[in-house]
Amino acid sequence: MRKILKYILLDILRNKIVLAYTLFLLAITFTVFGLEDSTQKGLLSLLNLILFIVPLVCIIFATIYIYNSAEFIELLVSQPLKRKNIWLSLFGGLAGALSFAFIIGAGLPVLFFERSATGLMMVLMGVLISVIFVAIAMLAAVSTRDKAKGIGLAILLWLYFSLMFDGLVLFILFQFADYPLERLMVGISALNPVDLARILILLKMDVSALMGYTGAIFKDFFGTDKGSFISVLVMLLWIFLPFMYSLRKFKRKDL
Repeated sequence: MRKILKYILLDILRNKIVLAYTLFLLAITFTVFGLEDSTQKGLLSLLNLILFIVPLVCIIFATIYIYNSAEFIELLVSQPLKRKNIWLSLFGGLAGALSFAFIIGAGLPVLFFERSATGLMMVLMGVLISVIFVAIAMLAAVSTRDKAKGIGLAILLWLYFSLMFDGLVLFILFQFADYPLERLMVGISALNPVDLARILILLKMDVSALMGYTGAIFKDFFGTDKGSFISVLVMLLWIFLPFMYSLRKFKRKDL
């Protein structure tokens, strides 16, 4: 398993797309901090870019990589290797390489300009988001043999988490504006790892006052040590559940 993991990890790190992704993050991070007159404004500007670009790159790259590695996976399956170890190696290689690319491209510059709990939270959320969308990509790839359908499904999932989810939440808030839904929003936010990451970072930046009464509710829950622990636990579940479901499908799949 270690040899497979090492091979996949080195193969991905040498990939031109991953190198371009790292350089792009590096360039945009230094540009944002260079243009803003304070690091807090720089973090705010960088926040939406990270939460928009990182999931997109991770889910599409991981999905395409799984499909392009179909022959390699079939070769591994024909060997006396457990399918669980093969799938874990693929996941570890993809998640490790893309997380490393994020840390080099955005994590280190963020910590260089903002060595604080806020900067550390942004780096942590970026890494978790990278791993979560790799897990979701693997589930999308193993769900269908058709490469076009698999990539299409991955893009739809990204659209849902990054754009459509917020629209649905706003629709619910407008339709049930007469009811106290603020506390319910805390639970609903757990259904989207991107929104959860955004809330945790904004609360660390102490701009929850801009979110009104709902922001106060979020601060009461997510701003506590217990709330932060539960939030990180939910993020870890977003890694564990899609990966385990994809592993189950991979074990049963007829290659």
